[in-house]
Amino acid sequence: MAQTPDRILDELLVIGCQRGDLNAFEQLVSRWHDRLKRHAWHLTGDSDASAEIVQDAWVVIVRTIRNLKEPTSFRGWAFRIVSNKAADWIRRQTRQRTLRSDLENRRDDDGSDAESDNRTSDIQAGLQKLPEVSRQILSLKYLDNLSTREIARTLDIPVGTVKSRLFNAREQLKQRLERKNDE
Repeated sequence: MAQTPDRILDELLVIGCQRGDLNAFEQLVSRWHDRLKRHAWHLTGDSDASAEIVQDAWVVIVRTIRNLKEPTSFRGWAFRIVSNKAADWIRRQTRQRTLRSDLENRRDDDGSDAESDNRTSDIQAGLQKLPEVSRQILSLKYLDNLSTREIARTLDIPVGTVKSRLFNAREQLKQRLERKNDE
């Protein structure tokens, strides 16, 4: 994969962090915090939880960045940490709330009524009904724009498995959306 200026900068910032450069860490947080928070939100659908998840993820990142052997893999590594934290949060929440109340709360928070917003809401509702593995892989691919290879590294699975899971997840989402349109 070709190195872009952004990726080179991220690599240099990670190296700076590994050397204890506080300024490099602040820049890395500035560049990645919103992306990681958006990823957490895509996985959980909860903005408060997303903020908490990303904060917890930064604690892990600070504690373990010195152990990151390949600074070029920061992107996938950080997304994996957030994904794992989000999965933990989802498991905890599953026992406490039903899917129906989650969807009602999300609709209440949204407050918009445009047709495209309704479609987005339908897609998000469909995503939330998918199994965690499917929701995670679709989020990494389409919402966080990771390549198939980056997803494979993030989830620590073969590229072929990523492709298979993407295909299956898209089919599951498509079926849910078609059922929603038929109602």
